[in-house]
Amino acid sequence: MGIANYEDMNTLELDVIKEIGSIGTGNAATALSQVLKKTTKMSLPAVYVLGYNEAIEMVGSPEEIVAAVLVKMSGEINGIMLFILKIDFINAVLDSVLSKDIDDYMDLTELEKSALEEIGNIIISSYVNAMSGLTGVSIKLSIPSIAINMLGGILSVPMVEFGYETDKLMMINGKFIVDDKVLDSNLLMMPDIQSLNYLMQKLGVN
Repeated sequence: MGIANYEDMNTLELDVIKEIGSIGTGNAATALSQVLKKTTKMSLPAVYVLGYNEAIEMVGSPEEIVAAVLVKMSGEINGIMLFILKIDFINAVLDSVLSKDIDDYMDLTELEKSALEEIGNIIISSYVNAMSGLTGVSIKLSIPSIAINMLGGILSVPMVEFGYETDKLMMINGKFIVDDKVLDSNLLMMPDIQSLNYLMQKLGVN
């Protein structure tokens, strides 16, 4: 029997996602190191299947302002990827790329937003390439878009997108270590249920 909901995933299926996450984080750290021109490492990721409120509690608080880069997947795998950027991560990027930092998300210029979109896209692509490399599936990515909003509003986007299929979110959490500075990494990886089953089939899991 296939997966009907994210929370139906068994230990083996979650381990598959964790493996994708592990390869993706390695790729992301390498790519980020090249862009920032700083030594960048990443902790081993943890994979969680969480309710909406649980996901908010893990990342921060509902009214906390954050930025997020969203990319849609299409082709053999359909779904969305959402990378959440907090101000310490943003300033680490802006300092390296543009020699600037900010005190408030609303201070971001269009140029700075564009730089963050590209960084978010690089990180998301690292995970998508890991997924594609492990399974041999073809995945197309949309042009990335950045949003600044309260965390509750940001996380409502995948709930609206997939609420008809699942009331859970799948999150890969880790830490970037950039020149000994520890930065949160919170990525929502949400293939639709049909795509998730296809991934598992390609890997011989179900």
